[in-house]
Amino acid sequence: MSTLRSLQLSSLIILSAALLSSAQAARVLKLASLSPLSGPQSDQGTQIRNGAALAIENAKAKFARLGFDLQFVGYDDQADPTAGTSAARRIAADKDIFGVVGAMNSGVIIPASDAISANHVVFVSPSTTNPKVTDRGLTNVNRICARDDAQGPSGANFLISTLNVKSVYLLNDRAAYGQGLVDEASKTFQKKGVKILGDEGTEEKNDFSAIISKISLLKPDAIYFGGQYGQVGAFAKQLREKGILIPIMGGDGLDSTDILSIAGTGAKGIYFTTIAPPVEAVPAAATLAKQYKTSFKDDAQGYAIMGYDSAQVILDGLLKAITKAAPNTPTRLQVETAVRNVNVTTGLLTGNVRFNSVGDRTHSTMYIRSVGADLKFNTAGKVAVTPDKR
Repeated sequence: MSTLRSLQLSSLIILSAALLSSAQAARVLKLASLSPLSGPQSDQGTQIRNGAALAIENAKAKFARLGFDLQFVGYDDQADPTAGTSAARRIAADKDIFGVVGAMNSGVIIPASDAISANHVVFVSPSTTNPKVTDRGLTNVNRICARDDAQGPSGANFLISTLNVKSVYLLNDRAAYGQGLVDEASKTFQKKGVKILGDEGTEEKNDFSAIISKISLLKPDAIYFGGQYGQVGAFAKQLREKGILIPIMGGDGLDSTDILSIAGTGAKGIYFTTIAPPVEAVPAAATLAKQYKTSFKDDAQGYAIMGYDSAQVILDGLLKAITKAAPNTPTRLQVETAVRNVNVTTGLLTGNVRFNSVGDRTHSTMYIRSVGADLKFNTAGKVAVTPDKR
């Protein structure tokens, strides 16, 4: 064989080896987020997406060393069950997606996760609180936040013990989220002898005059409103304009600084329980807050922390599945199983994460916050939450 021929053959061998190595190194693994990126809940949904995106960006180098190209894609569910289920089906159709941070809303994750449970795409939700989310027993659904059956009673107890409320008017947004919160809060009010002067659902977003007229006549000590910040903010503004200054209590759906611009001075006296910790209450979140500001030119809020930690939990399960499947790419079923069995003790901002048999976090913390005269969120309390043992 001539020298030239030998050199050409050697070059081909080297090139083929390089291409093979490149192909192996380029094995793609994707994680997705599912949250409202448009519409009246987009502030919280964007925080979740951005928090997840930062967790994945920070993990890229670690996965690259294992021969994987870690990628992220954010899906907009518009806080709508139909849109969310459609997005979930698109996620399932992309064979490179192994996990989802989301959904944000209980009314979205319930149909979305059910639609693709057979595809074994694992969900870790940062914020869905309705008990049905995990009580359905789906193996692909987990959450790192407290449930309504902890959040509703905590809000009710705060009104009773701290604000000395003797009567209450109940409102909900007619969605799984708001109805679930009110159902659980109502049990506590009834158990402790608080008079429930009204209990109704409304999808109204703009004109609350009819409801406010009832409240004006009945004169409750407080209002418990299970809903989202856009709806409750508009309600609070109109309520205060009618001179009704009683406390308004809600759940984590009110945990957005956008409620301050929507309600204006009417935001004073709003209280809410939240599964997302205030950034200032989490020293470990300082680095994330700085990175968030640099990357998105906005301030990180509690939902960014929850999105970040949800992604971290999936990444931990993904790494364990990779180790078990090596040298092959893991299957979705292997990732789903690994995530349910995680015991993450480092790298999380909200503390260790383990799941019980249905995907509820074994220990979590819930915060009670208020909007003061300075129109700033203040921390009014903290509640440790342990779900029933399963």
